[in-house]
Amino acid sequence: MNTPMEKKKDSPPPIYWIADYLTPSDIYYHAVHEIIAYRKTRYQEMLIVNCGTLGKGLILDGVWQSSSGDDFIYHEPLVHPACVNHGGPETVLVLGGGEGATLREVLKWKTVKRVVMVDIDEEVVSACREHLPEMHQGAFDNPKTTLIIKDAVKYLEETKGEWDVIISDLTDPIEHGPSFKLFTKEYFEKCRAALKPGGFFLLQAGPVSLPSMKMHVRLVSTLKAIFKYAHSYNIHVPCLGHPWGFILAGDRPIDTLPEVSRVNKLLADKTSGEFRMFDGTTLLGLMQNPKHIRDAIEKETYVYTLESPPIFSTQEIPK
Repeated sequence: MNTPMEKKKDSPPPIYWIADYLTPSDIYYHAVHEIIAYRKTRYQEMLIVNCGTLGKGLILDGVWQSSSGDDFIYHEPLVHPACVNHGGPETVLVLGGGEGATLREVLKWKTVKRVVMVDIDEEVVSACREHLPEMHQGAFDNPKTTLIIKDAVKYLEETKGEWDVIISDLTDPIEHGPSFKLFTKEYFEKCRAALKPGGFFLLQAGPVSLPSMKMHVRLVSTLKAIFKYAHSYNIHVPCLGHPWGFILAGDRPIDTLPEVSRVNKLLADKTSGEFRMFDGTTLLGLMQNPKHIRDAIEKETYVYTLESPPIFSTQEIPK
């Protein structure tokens, strides 16, 4: 028999519920106990809310982005596989990343001398700085950090061969959002040109649940058209309701069978701060995709371009 979770005495009752449509047949409901901040910006609609068991949540255009209670499950694998494969990044570019949690993880690397975060929406970043200190943990104020409010494509056009690691932590490519053209061959070409020789690119690449994985699989195909190597992996993030996909890409081989002790020694020598989910054993596991995902990636040849960008929609089930 299922036993209901004990209700916290200091938690107010939900004022409403947010329905997150995973597919046309599957809905994940999030309780909202309190609206902490609301902005209708030039680019998107933003809410920061108290979501109860998972702490505070960031919602953009009605789509759940992250929560303070489980953000480490998303942000640690978003950052560290690229840094481990590089071995000791000194310059890191973060595209998107409004909460500042991606910056937080990058700054755990003692080798990093400079990290630049480029985000298009100043109002969202400002609200996250004020209301989500649990997530950024002061990363915006670190002397190694530079925050630039700008379109990612325009910034990439101004930077060539500067970066050891580029992390693209953009919002999903929904049609009315600011990011749907930034999941294309043309965008990835600019990212590749901005990397130093031997650098790595890491992409937030959407869900990989069975009915929703088409976009992710096509993004792997698109990155393979640009980089010599592109490797898909995923982790289940509770607040997102799906297993969530990432793609690591570069022009030198990706270690898909990392030696656990070697990774742990690298982390001990070159990082500081606490890792809650990431270590050598986790990385070894992350690199092993299930067979049905590997098979789908092997068969896929579609490449996203500016003429045919991905439009992420939970209302379509791929055939």
